[in-house]
Amino acid sequence: MAAKDKPNKLAFLSMPAPASYVAGLGRGASGFTTRSDIGPAREGPSAEAIAEAQARRGEEPDIDPDQFQDPDNEYGLFAGTTYEADDEEADRIYELVDKNMDARRRARREARENEELAKHRAERPKIQQQFADLKRGLAVVTDEEWENIPEVGNLTRKKRKRDERSFVVSDSVIVGDRARTEYETSLDSRQQATGGFETPAENGTITNFAEMSQARDKILSLKLDQVSGTATSTGLQTSIDPKGYLTSLDSVVLKTDAEIGDIKRARMLFDSLVKSNPKHSPGWIAAARLEEHAGRMVAARKMIKQGCEQCPKSEDVWLEAARLHNNDDAKVILANAVQRVGQSVKIWLAAADLEHDVKAKKRVLRKALEHIPNSVRLWKETVNLESSAVDARILLSRAVEVIPQSVELWLALARLETPDKAKAVLNKARKAVPTSHEIWIAAGRLLEQEAYATEKPAEQRDKELAAVDKTIEAGVRELRRHQVLLTREQWLKEAERCESEGAIRTCEAIIKATIAMDVEEEDRFDTWTGDAEAAEAKGNIGAARAILAYALRVFPDRKSLWRKAADLEKAHGTKESLNAILERAVHHCPQAEVLWLMWAKEKWMAGDVPAAREVLERAFVANSESEQIWLAAVKLEAENGERDVARELLVRARTVADTERIWMKSAVFERQQGQLSTALETLATAIKKYPKFAKLYMIQGQIHQQQGDLAAARASYAAGIKACPKDVNLWILASRLEEADGKSIKARALLDKARLANPGSDVLWAEAVGVEERSGGAAKAKTVLARGLQECPSSGLLWSMTIWAEPRPTRKARSADALRKAGNDPWVLCSVARLLWAERKIEKARHWFERAVAANENPSDTWGDIWAWWLKFERQHGTAEQQEEVIKKAIAAEPRYGPTWQPIAKDLANTRKSTQEILELVANALH
Repeated sequence: MAAKDKPNKLAFLSMPAPASYVAGLGRGASGFTTRSDIGPAREGPSAEAIAEAQARRGEEPDIDPDQFQDPDNEYGLFAGTTYEADDEEADRIYELVDKNMDARRRARREARENEELAKHRAERPKIQQQFADLKRGLAVVTDEEWENIPEVGNLTRKKRKRDERSFVVSDSVIVGDRARTEYETSLDSRQQATGGFETPAENGTITNFAEMSQARDKILSLKLDQVSGTATSTGLQTSIDPKGYLTSLDSVVLKTDAEIGDIKRARMLFDSLVKSNPKHSPGWIAAARLEEHAGRMVAARKMIKQGCEQCPKSEDVWLEAARLHNNDDAKVILANAVQRVGQSVKIWLAAADLEHDVKAKKRVLRKALEHIPNSVRLWKETVNLESSAVDARILLSRAVEVIPQSVELWLALARLETPDKAKAVLNKARKAVPTSHEIWIAAGRLLEQEAYATEKPAEQRDKELAAVDKTIEAGVRELRRHQVLLTREQWLKEAERCESEGAIRTCEAIIKATIAMDVEEEDRFDTWTGDAEAAEAKGNIGAARAILAYALRVFPDRKSLWRKAADLEKAHGTKESLNAILERAVHHCPQAEVLWLMWAKEKWMAGDVPAAREVLERAFVANSESEQIWLAAVKLEAENGERDVARELLVRARTVADTERIWMKSAVFERQQGQLSTALETLATAIKKYPKFAKLYMIQGQIHQQQGDLAAARASYAAGIKACPKDVNLWILASRLEEADGKSIKARALLDKARLANPGSDVLWAEAVGVEERSGGAAKAKTVLARGLQECPSSGLLWSMTIWAEPRPTRKARSADALRKAGNDPWVLCSVARLLWAERKIEKARHWFERAVAANENPSDTWGDIWAWWLKFERQHGTAEQQEEVIKKAIAAEPRYGPTWQPIAKDLANTRKSTQEILELVANALH
C-alpha cells in the first residue's frame, strides 16, 4: 500500500517529448539530425501560445526595439489591420507631398551645391585650369619659338644624389703629387750660365710695363667713347658721363650668390611669361624692373622697348619706359605714346612733368585738352599753371562749359570772381549740379565773407548774416527734394571743416539746419550734449558753441546745459561772452543757485565788486532762503574788508535761512576777527539747535585749545564724539589733543575706540601710525600699518605710507604691489612719481604727477598736498613756464584737502590768502 503511494520517478519516459526537443542537446552529446530524426515538417507554436507560456513563467514578452523605427513597416498597433483603398490613397497623397517638398528643396539645394563647388574651384583650381590659357596659346607657337624655349633647371631646391662612383687615379697624378713636396738641390744649365740669379726670357726680349699701362688706358677711353654717344630717335639709347663713370662704380652694390641665383630664376620665369603671353603688360614691366634691380639698365630698356612694341595700348608700359630713361629720351618715348594712347591722362601729365619751362608745360597741357577735353584733372593742372587771375578765370569759364558736372571747377571759378559775379556763378552751378551740397555751403560762405568784408552797422551785418542761415536751410530742403540725404554725421563734419577754414557763421548755420535730423525726441538732450562734448574734444569750439546754443533754444530750463555752455565760454571764450551766457542762464533758470554764484564770482574775479554785489542782490530776490547765496555775499564783503556788513549779513542769514552751515560760518567769521567769546556763544547756541553737526564741536574744541583750556576742549570733543560717533575727524582731533598734552597712551586708546566705531577707515589707521611714529616707536608703527592694510587692503593712503616705510631698495617693489592693490589712487600715483623723481627720471615723474592730480573726477576733490609735491618737483627740475602751468592748474582745481594743506589753509594767519599763496606755503612745508 505504501509502495503504491510513492510517485513514479520514471513516469516521464512515457510522456511525449516537448516541441523542438533534441536528445542529448543539454549535455552537449548531440550530433547531426536528419529528416528521419525530426519527422515530417510541422507548424511551430503560435504567437498566442508563446505569450501564454511566457505569462505562465512570469516572463515579459519580447518587444522588437526596431518595430517603430520604419514608418513603412506597420508593426504593433496596425499589424493586424486590413490595407484598404483609403490607406492606399493616403499613402499616395503623402508620397506626392514628399515629392513636391523634395522638388522645392532641390532647387535651393542644387543652387547651394553649385555655389559651393564654384567657390571651391575658385579657391583651389586644378592645375589643368590654371594652365588652360597657356595651353591654348601653344597653338600659335612656331617651331623656331619652340626650339628657343630654355631648358628647365632644377628649381625644386632638393639635394641631388651625389655620384658615388670611384675611379682609378692615373700614375701621372701620383707622381706629380709626390714631386710637389720635394726640393731641388741642383741648378740647370741655364741657371749655371747666368750664375743662378737671373732668369732670361725665352726670346731675349724685356717686357715694357709702361706701354701696357698706356694701352689699357686707351682701351678704356675707347669703351667710354662708344657708350657716350648721343641719343637716337628711338629713345632707347643712353648717354654716360665719362668723368662720372668711374665714380659711379663705387655705388655698385655687390650681390651675393644667393641673390644672383634668385635673379636668374626670376629672369627665366619672366622670360617664359612674356613669351607665352606677349600682350600682358604687367609681365613686361616686371621683367624690366628685374633687370633694373640687377643693375642691367641696358637690358631693362631693351625689355621695356619690346613691351611697348607688344602692348602699344598700355599706358603703364609707356610710363615705365619713360621712367627708365633720361629726360630727353623720355620725351621722345611719351611723344610716341600719345600717338598710340592719346586718351591717357597719366601720359599727358607725365609729359608735362618732363618739361621744365612753364610755357612748354602749358603747351603740352593745352594739347592734352584738345585730345581729352572732359578731364577735370587736366583742366585743374592747366589752371594752376596760370599766374594771371584773368587767364585762369577764362580757362575755368571754358572748363565749366565743357564739364558742367564738375563741382570743383565751379567752386574754383566762383573763388576767382568778384562777389556779385560769384553769386551768378554759384546759381549756374546749382542749376547744373542740383545734388551738390558743396555749392550751397560755398554760397553760405560767400555771404558770410561779404558780410564781414567792410565796416557796416551792426543791424545790417546781422541781416546779412541771417541770410547765411536762410541759404543753408534752403540748400538742405533742395537736397532733400532731389533725394540727396546726407546724415547728421556728414553735416557735422562739413560744419567742422567750415570752422577750421574760418567760416564760423556758416558752421553755425549748418548745425542749426541739420542738428535735429534723425534724432528721436526723447534722445535729443543726450545726443546733443554728446555732440557738443565731442566737438569740444576735437577743438571745434565754434561747432560746440552752436550745438549748445541750439539745444538751449529747445531746452531753456535745463540747468546742466547752461552750466556746460558757461564752462565752455569760461575755457575758450571771452569775459563778455561768459557774462552774456550767464545773464541769459539766470534769466531762464532763476532758481539755479550755482549759475548766480558763477556770475557773481566772475564779476568779482574781474575786479568789479559792485557788479558782483548787484548780481547777489538779484539772486536774493530769486532765492531768498538760499544758504549758498548768503554765504557768498558774506565772503564777498569779508574779503573786501567790509567786516561789519559781513557780520550783519550773517545775522540776517541766521534769521532768514537758519541753516547749520550758516551758524558754523558765523562762528568761523567771529574767530577770524579775534572775537573768541562771541564765537563760543554762537557755537553754544548752534549746538543747541543742531546737536548732530560735528563741525560745531570741532570749532568749539579748537577755540578752547587755542585759549589753552584743554579740559574744556576735551569736553567739547567728548560731547561731539558722543553726539556724532561716526565722524572720523572728531576722533582725530581728540586724539591729537591728548597727544599734545603728552598723553600718547590715551591718544592710542581713543583711536582704538574710533576704529571700533568706524571699521574700515583708512584715515584712522593712518593717524594711529602717525601717533606711533611721533612717539618714537618705528617698529610699532610698521606693525600698526600692516594691521591697517589687512583691514583696508585697497587704501591708497596706507599703501603710500607703506612705500615710504620700506628701505630704499625695496620701495620700487612695494610701489608695484600698491599699484596692483590700490589701482588709480592719487596717493599711490604721487608716491610713484616721487620715487621716479628720486631716480632722476624727470619726464616719467612729471607724467605720473599729471596722472595723480587727474585721478579724481571732481577737480576740487584732489589733494592739495599732491599739487604741492608737483610744484616742488617743478621748482627743482622744471622751467618757469612749467611752474606757472602747475600753479594755474592748481588754482583752477581749487584743492581743499590734504594732511598738510588743511592745517595751513585753516590757520588764522592765512585767512585771506589766495590759493597760490597757500600752495607755495604747503610746498615749502613738505619734506
